[in-house]
Amino acid sequence: MTPHAEGIPNSNSIPAVNRGCSSSFQLEEHPLDEISSIKVIVVGGGISGILAGILLPIKVPGLQLRILERNSDLGGVWHTNVYPGVKCDIPADVYQSTFAPSTAWTSNYPSGDEIQEYWKSLAMQYDVEKLINYNTSVERAQWCEKTATWKVYGSKGEETFEDEAHILITATGLFSTPVLPDIPGLKDFEGVVMHTGGWDPSFDAKGKRLAVIGNGSSGLQILPQLQKVAHQLDHYVRSRTWVAPSFGGDGKLTEKREAPPISTAEYIQYRKRMENMTFARYSILIKDQPMSQNAKFAFQKLMAERLGSRTDLLHAIVPDFSPNCRRLTPAPGYLEALAKDNVEYITTSITNATKTGLATQNGVHRDYDAIVCCTGSDTSFAPTFSILAREGFDLQQAWRSDGSIGFPDTYLGIAAPSVPNLFFILGPNSTGHPGPLIHTIETQIAHLAKVLRKVSMQRIRTITPTAAAAADFRAVCEAYFPRTVMSESCRSWYNGGVPGGRNMAFWPGSAWHANIVRRDPRWEDYEYTYQNPSGNRFAYFGNGWTLKDVEAAANPQDPPDFTSYLDVNSVTGSADLKMYHESWCEGWTGV
Repeated sequence: MTPHAEGIPNSNSIPAVNRGCSSSFQLEEHPLDEISSIKVIVVGGGISGILAGILLPIKVPGLQLRILERNSDLGGVWHTNVYPGVKCDIPADVYQSTFAPSTAWTSNYPSGDEIQEYWKSLAMQYDVEKLINYNTSVERAQWCEKTATWKVYGSKGEETFEDEAHILITATGLFSTPVLPDIPGLKDFEGVVMHTGGWDPSFDAKGKRLAVIGNGSSGLQILPQLQKVAHQLDHYVRSRTWVAPSFGGDGKLTEKREAPPISTAEYIQYRKRMENMTFARYSILIKDQPMSQNAKFAFQKLMAERLGSRTDLLHAIVPDFSPNCRRLTPAPGYLEALAKDNVEYITTSITNATKTGLATQNGVHRDYDAIVCCTGSDTSFAPTFSILAREGFDLQQAWRSDGSIGFPDTYLGIAAPSVPNLFFILGPNSTGHPGPLIHTIETQIAHLAKVLRKVSMQRIRTITPTAAAAADFRAVCEAYFPRTVMSESCRSWYNGGVPGGRNMAFWPGSAWHANIVRRDPRWEDYEYTYQNPSGNRFAYFGNGWTLKDVEAAANPQDPPDFTSYLDVNSVTGSADLKMYHESWCEGWTGV
């Protein structure tokens, strides 16, 4: 039994009106900071899942974390996308963690294999694999009001799978479900049909007649590789696109990027310069800003230079909409490949497929050995599995374009209104743009860590964003995006492929803007219930003791250190007062 403090007035001597709680309330017999276990399931073992597996166990005491990954290995899109030419189209030094970077990239834009190896090595370094269930496909998550937990159902190989958690976090990304084009008769085609998201490495394109459908990132990357070996390659596109210059100039740290290529101090300055460049380009998204207006002329000039005498292609490719209405891709070699004799650029709509090829609206039929679909993924932003919340409300169905809501309705892009204990990493409208994506993921996870610590320490049963808070966030998004070039008439995964449609991808502001908003959770935007049967929000206070108090009572001659705030900086007057007494773990025992 914890020792009792002396000299406290008897509660009967305090007027009832001042007692502050009903006489039936009983203190919980535990110290305030006794760690309360919390079980969390993260769905997805891509970059977001890996970073969650690294950061959350460190930041959340008492966390029981499990990561469910449907594939046989880590890496998400970098595990599943193995098509020729797949690579990171932003500099690798920005597309890596901020706390454990590599300085030994073989290229500024390395292959998908190299990127996956980096993230796998990071997972190994931080022992993330022990948290992962591979080959586990989640099919349904169902809220149980009685236990205030999420029941998660799916399959693991040939067997069914079931688990439960206090908190469910989705980290499935947007590009995890490839979508084939809706072409009548495609199933009747007797040649090879492949999506870049499910590429068969054994396929040999040499000497074949190929149809390449789509000019998103994968289409722009794979076409130059296939053009080199194909007998004939026809490129079918329905939207014009901008081809951007590289983001990092020549992209070289040194002539030979051997480890370590440069000193730590030099690398820090290089990395800061690269990341600052991505943050600083925000005005390119805003209509009528000089950077936005200049980009159009600069990109058109670059494309004309790369296409040379093929002005016919230039006129066919350059869009009417602004750069950044849809995602920019540097695409080295793409324009040059289009100008080759064995490539035809086709903008006429496909009407149907036959056993031998494709027919277009102008009545032309072309025979092919293979049809390569670079047609992206499901961009509805709906969850990849059924999420059944209170009263059977299915979030997946509701968010689809034909659902009861018709779009992803979120609170700050991290949660869903009126849905308890559910959070998203890289959810709809959560990502500030432009900015370093990995830093964005890290800061989102840091934000979620604050939420999980509150849930754990304050013994919260349910935490639910209010519908009013989500409605206000939605109103801000709807007022903001018309100011941006992303609202122009183009098909993009930003708008679910609907020209001028609702932007479901990005935060209503810059990447740095999002970082500032997410720094401190807005606790007033949530509704709470508590584990204590009385519902008393302060029941987590326990019996008035902390673990240090208990330790001091047991050993008064050698008490624990209560004064972690006193160090060389504080006693010499050189402490950073901006952060003084604000560390979440200051004074915690065992953290």
